[in-house]
Amino acid sequence: MGSEEFNFVKEAFDTNWIAPLGPHVNGFEHDLEAFTGSKYAAALSSGTAALHLALIMLGVGPGDEVICQSFTFSATANPIVYLGATPVFIDSEPETWNICPELLEQALKERIAKGKKPKAIIPVHLYGMPAKMEQIMSIAAKYDIPVLEDAAEALGSTLNGKKAGTFGTMGVLSFNGNKIITTGGGGAIISDNEQFVIQARFLATQARDQAPHYQHSQIGYNYRLSNVSAGIGRGQMLVLTDRIKKRRSNFEFYLKNLSGIPGFGFLPEPEGHFSNRWLTTITIDPDKANGNTREIIRHLLEKENIESRPLWKPMHLQPVFEKHPSYTNGTSEKLFNTGLCLPSGSNLTRESLDIVIETIKAIF
Repeated sequence: MGSEEFNFVKEAFDTNWIAPLGPHVNGFEHDLEAFTGSKYAAALSSGTAALHLALIMLGVGPGDEVICQSFTFSATANPIVYLGATPVFIDSEPETWNICPELLEQALKERIAKGKKPKAIIPVHLYGMPAKMEQIMSIAAKYDIPVLEDAAEALGSTLNGKKAGTFGTMGVLSFNGNKIITTGGGGAIISDNEQFVIQARFLATQARDQAPHYQHSQIGYNYRLSNVSAGIGRGQMLVLTDRIKKRRSNFEFYLKNLSGIPGFGFLPEPEGHFSNRWLTTITIDPDKANGNTREIIRHLLEKENIESRPLWKPMHLQPVFEKHPSYTNGTSEKLFNTGLCLPSGSNLTRESLDIVIETIKAIF
């Protein structure tokens, strides 16, 4: 946390704006618009809620198909199933670890040939690294399919100077407790389409019609962010740039101190890409690392009370999704088997980082 969050929260208490909605919600949305360059933003209770509402506004329903990046957290795919639609999973390319444009186009051709034109494409900017959005948007335009960007991990990341989440029809952000900034739990939809954002706010407040009594013409949801949580978010926005610098500094420290170990690999930024480095990730090739695997290193760290974690298990390998259509090339499965997320918090001290490095180097 920074130094200003308490002041915003205190203001909410002092003015008795505790319930959902209020001036901090409006202010937080304006802050997000100013930072991302999007014309409009809707502050919501979670990134998952944002994805759910965005898919509704894109007309996704029972029997539809939605293209979804496989290498991601399940929250990217779950809202597709909420709506009775089927996720079609696409593997990654090795340069950004995100959705592979070649496989994407192959999948679109095959789904359309089968009479199942997907209703949307969901690329993910994984671990803060922007996907190849210019290629993805070109393919999406070719087949006239809207793009919904999952930028939950990528607030502040850019591609050729343009913010992640602002390439598609809509973008989704997350402010969960583990993200680069947090509202304790929250998310947002960002878009240049005013009607989509107005509709998102409407659906997020139980879809209450304009009437003196409670009247509802369609199903709504309790997805709006509270004024108190938005106050935390406003304080966090003031330190977002510093948080990005710290996460990138963590990455550079690990890169400097671990890249010389045989078998250790890092994900570099391709030309034009700027990652917020939400998490620092490494890959370990046991054939080059003296037989040491990702799991050996993870357990070694765990013995020293240092938390690390494997990279995301691809959705096409998850028990709940394994029967869904998928287009794979082995990239995400290899990354899952060899990849590790290292401690990356914005409050990590140099002493803590040194301990992580010493613990890993000790095995060699």
